[in-house]
Amino acid sequence: MINLTNCAVNALKSAISASAQPTSGLRIMVETGGCDGFKYKMGFADEAKSDDTVIERDGIKVFVDNKSHEHLAGTTIDFVVALEGSGFTFDNPNASSSCACGKSFGR
Repeated sequence: MINLTNCAVNALKSAISASAQPTSGLRIMVETGGCDGFKYKMGFADEAKSDDTVIERDGIKVFVDNKSHEHLAGTTIDFVVALEGSGFTFDNPNASSSCACGKSFGR
């Protein structure tokens, strides 16, 4: 299961309401690449694909394809506002390492 913090839910609700395209949630994927072997990819989605797991929290749907799900199980997604910049962070228990940018990880 993927967990969203309250801050992440609020940031997503705000972004979805401001989106020019119709969207009902967020698609999260893991792809090969990045500094450490795998990288996170996020984007808006309007509907689930046939191989998606759909997680819903407070009206926000998160779509995760089955291939990415094994890399993301147990991950907590947060939205952090800091002096260095704002953005989503991933606390992934499946990652054996991660790079300084926080957008990629190793397994």
